[in-house]
Order: sequence, then C-alpha cells, then structure tokens
Amino acid sequence: MRDEIIRQLAAIKSEHNVKILYACESGSRAWGFPSADSDYDARFIYVRPKEWYLRVDLEACRDVIELPINDLLDINGWDLKKALLLLKKSNPSLIEWLSSPIVYQSDELFLAQINKLSKQLFNPLALFHHYRSMANGNFREHLKGEQVRVKKYFYVLRPILSMRWILTHKTSAPIVFQELVENIITDQSLKTVIYRLIEEKKAGFESDYREKIPEISQYIEEQLAELNALAEDNKRLHNGLLGEEEKSAEKSTELGFSELNDFFLAVLNQELTP
Repeated sequence: MRDEIIRQLAAIKSEHNVKILYACESGSRAWGFPSADSDYDARFIYVRPKEWYLRVDLEACRDVIELPINDLLDINGWDLKKALLLLKKSNPSLIEWLSSPIVYQSDELFLAQINKLSKQLFNPLALFHHYRSMANGNFREHLKGEQVRVKKYFYVLRPILSMRWILTHKTSAPIVFQELVENIITDQSLKTVIYRLIEEKKAGFESDYREKIPEISQYIEEQLAELNALAEDNKRLHNGLLGEEEKSAEKSTELGFSELNDFFLAVLNQELTP
C-alpha cells in the first residue's frame, strides 16, 4: 500500500502542479492500533508556484486537495499557507502529522524548520482543551452502554493520556499510543489490560463491539472527573500547565506573523537554509 500511496502523491503533484513538502500517515495506523480492516489515512502539506499566491481571488481559492475516499485509502492535504495559519493556533491534527512515525515523503529541511516553529508556537492550553473535548465527546456517545465499540475505548484513552502528558511534560504528546501508556500509566495490571485490548483491536475489525472492561472503564471515569474539574478551575489549570510565572500560553499571540511570513517566502523561493 505504501507504493500505491506514493504513486497517488506523484499523480497529485503532476495534476495540480504542486510540490509536496511532507506526507505521512495519520489515524489509527500512526497511533499504533489499526484494526485488520483499517484504511490508510495519508495526509500531506503542499505548496504551489509562487505566482499562484499573487492573485486577487486568493481567498476564494481552495486550500485543500482531496482524493475520493474508498475502503482502503483516504488521502488529502493542506496548502502550506493554510498549514501555517493552523500551526499558529497549535492545531492538534497538524502537530500529530508532523510527529507521525509513518512518513511517505519529506523535505527534511522543511520538516525540521516547521517543527521548530511548532515548538515556538506551542500552546498547551489549546491542546489540552482539544483533547478534553475529544475524550468527553467519545465517552458520552460511545462508552455509556454495557456493549462498547472497541475502537472507541482508544478514542477516549488516547486524549486522556495526551492531557496527562501535556500536564506533566509541558510539550505536545507523542502520537504513538504505546508510548503514552508506558509513560503515563503506572498501574501494571491496568497496562496489561490495555495492551491486551490493543492486540484485540489489531486482530479484529473497526465495527467490533465487546462487553465493557471494568478496569479501563473505571480508569476513564476517574480521569475524566479529575481532568474536567481541573479544566473548570481556570487558575489551577493555568498554573498546572504553565507554572506561576511562565507565559508560554501566550506564545501563539506574541509570536507575530513575521516569522511565519519569512518561512513561507523561504519555502516559495526555495531558499530554506539549515
């Protein structure tokens, strides 16, 4: 499938007259718990020729390239300008793309410099609230019954562990789920149950259901109660993420567009330097 994805990326480059700067896998394959029938979620960042951006109707032009989705492949990408605007807001999807363990294509100098910008712009509050919303939404919609969809356990556990990582390390969370488990879960018996569930998901299908797992369900409910209480206490959350003195949550507003503009022009002009 990797060869097919690379072939599709080459076709996109030719058809749309773009340069693909970075392409990776996202979703369950990148997270480390694909099902037997999981599709491939390829994502990419592209740039067009410089002249394309010098137009009156630029704001009306599409800044996304999407291929028709089928049972095996879901391929889409963002224009560099769109990606940089989202990076300024610490967009979680983009941050996860940039740390994917499965890379299909990469301009290494571009990747190093956009990751440097990502660290400068990192907003722990934005990421924390994103993962909190994801965890609460999936828990409310999918984990209330006695029979639960296996994949939805991970759609709640991963954001919970990501919030814990952000609180502990003050950095964006690793994309690989097993790394989160190893670093955040201290109860060895709970780890064992979670790893057993990973193997169950890998051997099963996306639509599989199973009975609730008491140990995991209890952990989820306890963690959500604690994290939601923390989120509702703004002062305590700020101090927990940033410390009494640190003001890094303001980075995304303090760091102006000049750095992003310089990077954007350097990419357009093919003038990136180490």
